[in-house]
Formats: sequence, structure tokens, C-alpha cells
Amino acid sequence: MNKGFFISLEGFEGSGKTTLAKRLYQIFLKNGFEAVLTKEPGGTLVGDKIRKILLERESEGLGYKAELLLFAASRAENVRINIKPSLEKGLIVISDRYFDSTTAYQGFGRGIDLSIIDYLNNFAVEDIIPDLTLFLDIDTEIGLKRATMLHNNSELRFEDEFLQKKEINGKLFLERVRDGYYQIARQNPERIKIIDTNRDIPVVIQEIVTIINLKLSQKFRKKIILEL
Repeated sequence: MNKGFFISLEGFEGSGKTTLAKRLYQIFLKNGFEAVLTKEPGGTLVGDKIRKILLERESEGLGYKAELLLFAASRAENVRINIKPSLEKGLIVISDRYFDSTTAYQGFGRGIDLSIIDYLNNFAVEDIIPDLTLFLDIDTEIGLKRATMLHNNSELRFEDEFLQKKEINGKLFLERVRDGYYQIARQNPERIKIIDTNRDIPVVIQEIVTIINLKLSQKFRKKIILEL
């Protein structure tokens, strides 16, 4: 068992993952915890290069198999360099996306065989599973509007596919991804908690802190305090 505590944040573009991940990181630091903040794809020198390939608009038309393997490569490096060593030291690790994204987007969304997805996910992460995963659920139209307004204008390849109402096997890509996230959550109720991020950020943060404290108290007999 890892000495540390691992939190991953999942959800659609515009759901607030990056904002909430950074906020949680600061909350842990203020409460005296040593914490590491990372992201997917990216988090390492190689991973950041892969991120450019995967997310930039100029990569439109990238094959699904290549996309899947690039995500796995980025994840494997992030686990090896950042996540696993930090957990072994007893640190808090917060990741903006992790392997559930691949299952939702490339598995349920793209339609790639889920057994292949599971194999590659397990191969990349070894036995490093989050203690807690927060699935940030948001109205898809609101999320897309936020994403296109706030994100780096070049890193919008997936948003473009949503906005273009791309279909795969007769169903919207966006709908397939959303269905996938809900199926994953139902299959992992102890690990994955669904958070409604249509609400104001302070309300969302309060709910997240309450959920985290339940897990922290079980593992460390410690809690974090949210300064209002």
C-alpha cells in the first residue's frame, strides 16, 4: 500500500478540473501537507511534448490507435517520474486526469475495445490506483463554452470534435464519453464520487473537502480545514 494519498480529477472540458486541482493543491499546502500537482497528458518533459501532439488543433486526423498509445506513453512516464515516487514518500498527489479519461474518451468515446484499454492502462500505471477520483459533472453546453473561452486556443482538438457534433457509430462522441464516465463511476462507487460542477465554486469546494476528509481520516486520521 502506498504511504501517500492519490486524488485524480476527471470530467469534460470546462468542468473545472484544472481550477479545482490547483485549489486543492493550495488547500493541502496550507494544512501542512506535502503535495504534488500533476496533469495528463503531460507532467514530464516527454509528456509535455506528447501533450502538444495530442491536444493541438493541428493534430486533427490523428489515428485513434496512435492517440491511445500516446496517452499511455505520457501516463507511464508521469507515474514513473512523479506519481509513484511521491506516493512512496508519503506525499499527497493530485492529478488533473488519469486513466479513467482514456477509458471514457478512447474506450467508450472512440469505440476501442475496452479490454485493450484496460491492458494498456494497467501496463502504464502498474498498481498505482487513486485513493479517490472526483468525476466533475457539468452540463455539456456550459462546459464547452467555458473551455473554448478559457483554454489555450491551440489545445482544443477534443473540444472541436464535440462542437462539430462528431458521431461515432451513429452516436455523438460527446454522448459516448459522458455515458462512459457514468458507467465507470457505477462500476467503482468506492473510489469515484460524482460532483455537480454546475454550481458555484465555493459550494463545490466545500463538498469536495468533505469527501476528501472521509478518506483522509480513514488512512491518516487527519483532516484538512477549508478557510472560508
